[in-house]
Amino acid sequence: MDSDIRRSRRADWLTDDLVPVRELARTFCEKELAPNLDRWRQQHHVDRELWTKAGEVGLLCLSIPEEYGGGGGSYAHDVVLLEEQTRVGDNAGNIAVHNVVAAHYLLAHGTQEQKTAWLPRMASGEVVAAIAMTEPGTGSDLRAVRTRAVRDGDEYVINGAKTFISNGALADLVIVVARTGAGTGGSENISLVLVEAERAGFRRGRVLDKIGQNAQDTSELAFEDVRVPVTNLLGTTEGQGFQQLMRQLPRERLTIAVTAAVAIETALEHTVRYTRSRSAFGRPVFDFQNTRFRLAEVATVARVVRTFVDDCVDRHLRGELDAPTAAMAKWWTTDRAMDAIDECLQLHGGYGYMTEYPIARLWADQRVQKIYGGTNEIMKEVISRVL
Repeated sequence: MDSDIRRSRRADWLTDDLVPVRELARTFCEKELAPNLDRWRQQHHVDRELWTKAGEVGLLCLSIPEEYGGGGGSYAHDVVLLEEQTRVGDNAGNIAVHNVVAAHYLLAHGTQEQKTAWLPRMASGEVVAAIAMTEPGTGSDLRAVRTRAVRDGDEYVINGAKTFISNGALADLVIVVARTGAGTGGSENISLVLVEAERAGFRRGRVLDKIGQNAQDTSELAFEDVRVPVTNLLGTTEGQGFQQLMRQLPRERLTIAVTAAVAIETALEHTVRYTRSRSAFGRPVFDFQNTRFRLAEVATVARVVRTFVDDCVDRHLRGELDAPTAAMAKWWTTDRAMDAIDECLQLHGGYGYMTEYPIARLWADQRVQKIYGGTNEIMKEVISRVL
């Protein structure tokens, strides 16, 4: 589909230096991702070699400075890769968690030693990173985490359980949200602690059986008297974890909005193609007025969502994206995406319910975006606080 369906104008963030990045990302996604997606869905994780291949061509840690082994780019470089992944139907490698989330926690809050130790290996693909926030029974309530990191001399002893952890099965490094002080509630004694997967007492649970995103290694993790040195505290001061999380979550929520925008556009492309080629009652499905009107509605939603998301990306690159606006982008785009993709699935008829059709996988994969990164109900709470 022509690019003018996606954007009414060229966004400010789409600078000329992103053209070769997009070409590289598109080639990599078409060659290394698309042919393997069905197999990865069956095994519920990507091949570990995918990470080193991505590192070799320079697609990991694109927005991390070159001094730490990264690409030296901006968030716009991450967006370009994310767009190309989404268009081929990939969410398996969860490179966004590695590139956009985990790497930037280290960059923004880590000590010099931590950044030097981990970021170059994350950029090469030698190390896969995850962040472990959610616990059984806590959901989006980060103040309710029960995992504890108790100081014992020069070490922390970590005990607890995490669930719904993206990259959990393959991660070599996990950023763990834990309590490092007294008390069982509130945000004052929450810290982020780096845990290497090789540590004794670190256990990976099952890869979770989801209704969508089946190629992604979303896992349970357990920590049983896991000992790490106190230098594994992210930063230098205990009790800063909640503030660190709040400063980084807008980027994560914007990233979810980006994927929602591309998912709508991709669903529209698939559906226009399908309805033009599929006949019913002696003529193409596209020729029915109902079909054209529904597609016109989806195209309008796609344009409005894209315009909002592009504006948010521009704001983020200027350092002006605030938490409420990121929350608006996250909830509104993911709601619109689910509605739009459902309309597109309906226009596929019975074939839309068959998993070999991209629209079925898009529909199932999209549903969780209204939940992770903070549920859409939580997003509305964030927004309401500034009204």
